[in-house]
Amino acid sequence: MARRRQIYEGKAKILYEGPEPGTLIQYFKDDATAFNAQKKGTISGKGVLNNRISEHVFTLLGAIGIPTHFIRRLNMREQLIRQVEIVPIEVVVRNVAAGSLSKRLGIEEGTPLPRTIVEYYYKDDALGDPMISEEHVLCFGWASQDELHDMADMAIRVNDFLTGLFAGIGIRLVDFKLEFGRIWDNDFGRIILADEISPDGCRLWDMASGEKLDKDRFRRDLGGEVEAYQEVARRLGLLPEGEGDSAVLDLESHRKRRGK
Repeated sequence: MARRRQIYEGKAKILYEGPEPGTLIQYFKDDATAFNAQKKGTISGKGVLNNRISEHVFTLLGAIGIPTHFIRRLNMREQLIRQVEIVPIEVVVRNVAAGSLSKRLGIEEGTPLPRTIVEYYYKDDALGDPMISEEHVLCFGWASQDELHDMADMAIRVNDFLTGLFAGIGIRLVDFKLEFGRIWDNDFGRIILADEISPDGCRLWDMASGEKLDKDRFRRDLGGEVEAYQEVARRLGLLPEGEGDSAVLDLESHRKRRGK
């Protein structure tokens, strides 16, 4: 088998050259990082779970008209995606006070926000991904006014959809991160959703118990990271009921049994 050309390696994923022009293969790693990679570790099977969860979510978003880079899942750890020019902005949507928002403003974690907040962060690990305003984005040309509008509009639509999706399985969508990219048609570029949506980039709390079902279990040394990710996948109908760690390795055969 010919060796694939690696395009990029990030904290949680590797991008390889795709089989066709304008495509990439996105590989999900088990590596876990927090606090801008100051804390590092491994969550066994995380890449398999995140690949499956992100595939499921992106497929549902595509069905409601959200344009995304996702084409199809190739195997347990890889997806075929459209190659995009990543906008160097992380868009964070917040429904409940948690994490850095609670620390910055002294608001008790778990406090429902009077309205959904959309924040922007500049993607630069060396700078710690600083929070920025729309004025910064426009001043430095990271995105145009129209692109910002498109990103904010899509972020709110994604939030509305995911809030309902997770509420239906007893999970509270506290906040989440999105990344966007430009896809070009000659000189015309349009914004589409990129990266992934998984427990790595979302805060997901059990509605009944408040238990954290996301990467905060790793950030805060709570333990049970694999079980939390598995629980999200299980509630979404992506894992067989009642199976433990072996279920992660059985995702592919389960998918085939369900005819998906």
